Amino acid sequence: MKNIIKSLISQISTKDSAHSDLNKFQKIICYNFNNLSLLIAALTHTSREPLNTKGSPFERMEFLGDSVLGLIVSEELFLEFPEYTEGELSKLKSKIVSRKMLALVSSKLKLKEYIIFNTDSAGKGGVNSILSNTMESLICAIYLDGNIEKARKFIIKFVLNNYSTYLKKGHLTDYKSMLQEYTQAEFHATPDYHILKAEGPEHEKVFTVEVLIKDDTYGLGTGLSKKAAQQEAAKYACNKLGL
Repeated sequence: MKNIIKSLISQISTKDSAHSDLNKFQKIICYNFNNLSLLIAALTHTSREPLNTKGSPFERMEFLGDSVLGLIVSEELFLEFPEYTEGELSKLKSKIVSRKMLALVSSKLKLKEYIIFNTDSAGKGGVNSILSNTMESLICAIYLDGNIEKARKFIIKFVLNNYSTYLKKGHLTDYKSMLQEYTQAEFHATPDYHILKAEGPEHEKVFTVEVLIKDDTYGLGTGLSKKAAQQEAAKYACNKLGL
């Protein structure tokens, strides 16, 4: 474990971080790092890593954090819902560990204020992609700095304790899948999504999308990514169809 930590932090510069800001962030996440360099590594997006970095530390931490998150969420759901089938557990888990859920949690943590990244990089996968990836990297940092139980405490407090609220509000509903299942059954056709416009600077583009069913418009949606805009359009269509 020490070798893993050493290899990660040796490739990250601390010059971009203000320790006073990191102290504020540690209070927000209710975890104080023994090795602050791990936190800095977790918050340093690939767009700010040195060009000569061999094996992106951020992406490696994202990879491990994703596995830690999946394990803990699976364990907690397994214990909480003994009557659920494997399929039901998998479906619920996929919503909890989804990019959308992690982005929602990151907003609560004000994570965007502490990520070290080039704003131009947000245009490639959208801000939500960067936020969700950083959440996974942060979970990895807590796991490496503390242990699996410290990571579990963080995940339960900020992810698992909120998912039911987001589910009830429909924030985690996959409206695109819902709409497609309905239109295939009722119209024998799949929805078509067309981008009407993309406005704003490259790192903060706002997309407007329309969804059509057999050439008829059923909804419009906007979002900071094409996928987000499509989900909004599908949500509007689902409401219009009474789903």
